Amino acid sequence: MSFYVPLHVHSEYSLLDGLSQTKHIAGRLEEIESPACALTDHGTVSGAVDFHKTVGSSFKPILGCELYLCDEPASVKEPSNRKLKHQVVLAKNLKGWKNLLSLVSQANHPNNFYHKPRLDLDQLSLHATSDLVSFSGHLGSRLACTVVDNPDWQQDAIKEAEYMQEVFGKGNFFIEIQLIDSLQNVLAKEVAQKLREISKITGIPCVATPDAHYCRKEDAHDQRVLLCTALRKSISQVQNEINEGKCISLKTFFESNNYHIPTYEEMKEFHTEEELDNTVLISESCGSYDILGPPNPPMFECPDNMSPNDHLRLLCREGWTRKMGHVGKGHERFSEYGARVDKEISIFTETGLSSYFLIVQDILQYARKSGYLTGPGRGSAAGCMVSYLMDITQIDPIPYNLIFERFYNAGRNAGGRVSMPDIDIDVPKHARGDIMEYIRGRYGNDNVAQIVTFQTLKGRASLKRVMGARGNIEFDEQNAITSHILDESKITDELQDMKDELGTSSIIWWALENKADKLKEWCEIGDDGKLEGPFSRMFEQAIRLEGTKIIQSKHAAGIVISPQPIHDVCPMVLDREEKDLLAGFEGQSCEDVGLLKLDVLGIKMLDKIMEVPSILQEHNYT
Repeated sequence: MSFYVPLHVHSEYSLLDGLSQTKHIAGRLEEIESPACALTDHGTVSGAVDFHKTVGSSFKPILGCELYLCDEPASVKEPSNRKLKHQVVLAKNLKGWKNLLSLVSQANHPNNFYHKPRLDLDQLSLHATSDLVSFSGHLGSRLACTVVDNPDWQQDAIKEAEYMQEVFGKGNFFIEIQLIDSLQNVLAKEVAQKLREISKITGIPCVATPDAHYCRKEDAHDQRVLLCTALRKSISQVQNEINEGKCISLKTFFESNNYHIPTYEEMKEFHTEEELDNTVLISESCGSYDILGPPNPPMFECPDNMSPNDHLRLLCREGWTRKMGHVGKGHERFSEYGARVDKEISIFTETGLSSYFLIVQDILQYARKSGYLTGPGRGSAAGCMVSYLMDITQIDPIPYNLIFERFYNAGRNAGGRVSMPDIDIDVPKHARGDIMEYIRGRYGNDNVAQIVTFQTLKGRASLKRVMGARGNIEFDEQNAITSHILDESKITDELQDMKDELGTSSIIWWALENKADKLKEWCEIGDDGKLEGPFSRMFEQAIRLEGTKIIQSKHAAGIVISPQPIHDVCPMVLDREEKDLLAGFEGQSCEDVGLLKLDVLGIKMLDKIMEVPSILQEHNYT
């Protein structure tokens, strides 16, 4: 066999630690000719949908997580219980995926979360079924730690390995051997020798893995910038601390380029044939399963036991009676109005979207009955006649020639998947919390959540992070350079044109092309299309880092609603500020797994407008 399967790979979702975007992982798999790959980000599966969609088109995507384990019960939030061990778990099938979602969601629960999402052994055991496969983890794992500086290492390691085999079941637990960096990291070789001995004694097989935090060796320099960003230090500062015996956990990252996705030949230099074959064995034990799904909004409870389709038609008829009295049978556009309404209702009933409109209308109706001012509708939703008749929007689209197909068309139902329309719900900022509570009360607390978002490195920030990591550029000069890198919002159309033409876009590259006279002192595009100048390498690195995810936060408007607990299809992650659980997929990924996503925006201007009557009354302007 002349290939292996990388089973321990981190992406950019291992924030400020992993570098690789999923499209880059797919490219690397093609280079090393591996048929599959496992995604095992630290404590999260937020990248699973992105990975499934990107890698799954050509390779088998194996969904997993490198979990954090604490020694004492996770409810014990003391410094003595802060040190965490690592354990890699992969989902073999859809049931295993749901178990993994439960593990990650529980690790993020406020009762468990302590600096990082974590589990204790009892919680791990509760969800460890034959639908999961696990291996022991790298040098920071429970098993590896038992063989380091321990005179009773053999006895303790046997006990630990057999315990884990009992938890996951025979054939579902492997002893992980990492040696790709053993020439630089002497401890890795020592631990591997002892673990191989434990394998022989217990009969538990070994499996070879990399600990890939980036795709290729040359990417190591970019990953160091991310690590420095997390530490708020320069590369030289970190290197000095390593030399002083500090930051030992980062030593290998700063002194080695081997935390990449290796080739089979590289792995074969350090591992036995059996250890490499077991990567394929594990891959084959993991079936091909689809975590994506069609839209699955909760069934709206209609009055008089009506179906959502019938209730939608009723509300449209009532809206016609209330709003369209001026469009009688003799009206020149009567037939146009009728055909438009029939067409829209037909599309929404055939695609099963009636409940979506009823849910949105119900939320807006609650807001208005509560005395809140709502927006008249924005964007493409204003082109929908059904929305107008149901009072979701307040604009008749036909006199203004607003096109329905901009809002929803048959192209959105490609590939056998129905996509949701997009209607923004504008409410006063002070009312958003109350409206959220109404939605939770109607559909269930576990079935409603706000969603996560990830801040990415934009052009200016990316260049500043690179210069900061270098540590030898004054702040004034950094600001002088980055002042010519515009905000994305100011050149959105230009960036889209660049993406349409080249398949990718870069704010920094746009600035080098369009602000060349301002930036030529530091960097410019040469006649051969390559960057030149004293800062060219930093500009190149910053361009590579553009778009990398760096910070997890709560989306300002997005919420999801589900007919069942959200953690059945989506991981839950902790919002550290409000100690609330968020849907752990970004908006598009939430929709990809079938969740209904709505944007409920708190608009300050609506608050201001609502204050006008009281201000007028206060000043006797009646």
